[in-house]
Amino acid sequence: MPEYTNYPALERFRGADLSHVADRARRTLGDDVMILHTRTVRDAGVPMVEVMAAPSTTVERVRARLEPAPLPRVLRKADGRPYCIALVGPTGAGKTTTAAKLAVRRGMFGAARPGLLTIDTYRVGGMEQLATYAELADVPFEVVYDAREVDAAIKRLSADCDVVIIDTPGRSPASAELTERWRTLLDAIAPDEVHLVLPASLRADLAIDIGRAYRATRTHCGATHLVLSKLDEVPRETGITDLALSLEMPTRWVADGQDVPADLKPGVPRLLRAWGLSADAEPDWTPA
Repeated sequence: MPEYTNYPALERFRGADLSHVADRARRTLGDDVMILHTRTVRDAGVPMVEVMAAPSTTVERVRARLEPAPLPRVLRKADGRPYCIALVGPTGAGKTTTAAKLAVRRGMFGAARPGLLTIDTYRVGGMEQLATYAELADVPFEVVYDAREVDAAIKRLSADCDVVIIDTPGRSPASAELTERWRTLLDAIAPDEVHLVLPASLRADLAIDIGRAYRATRTHCGATHLVLSKLDEVPRETGITDLALSLEMPTRWVADGQDVPADLKPGVPRLLRAWGLSADAEPDWTPA
């Protein structure tokens, strides 16, 4: 389990009998203890029952840590500009596919009309992929190559869109100049939310380092939210909630496959269930 400051701690209890192990957890953590996971393990070759438990206060801290602020009910801003949601992250994380899912899924933002904008003009095929999805779904689509083109592109999208999804290039530590170029473009757009897209199978220590790198900026490029992608590649979704908590960012969405637009789900209910908690009914896609 990842370790970081103020992590909502869990406790593990082992014994030969489930009822006795659960009772020990109750005596240790209080009568309102929540049993999150039970499994059979071997300790020195002897079968044992292992229980992972947490007090109710920890559970509420987990929910609060993961829960994002609701989207505005009216996404178009007072100045007429659309609400802008940017997707950032390393190469191969699934940003382009996630952008397509967000833009083409009917009702994703209630009655608000979506549009697509890409500043990923470096990767072969990425721009064409988004253009194809946009054409099939009849979603406005813009490509920006230079910061001087941003205002005109946003103005054109504003004519038809209330919310714009922005795709960005994958960041390579070896390409500092390229990184600076797309950060300059994104800063000119000034997105309202910046979602860091990371594969759920990524090692926790690497994810934490990447998260710090994407948040460590004083411009509009700093990550504000997390999208865990490729949940379908994690057996039984083990550890995905711990990974999300370790990154200390609210998680509005998770992606669990390549199907556009179906394989995108609300984040918190899925992460709570993966942690063994009963989640409320999944919300619809309408902004609050």
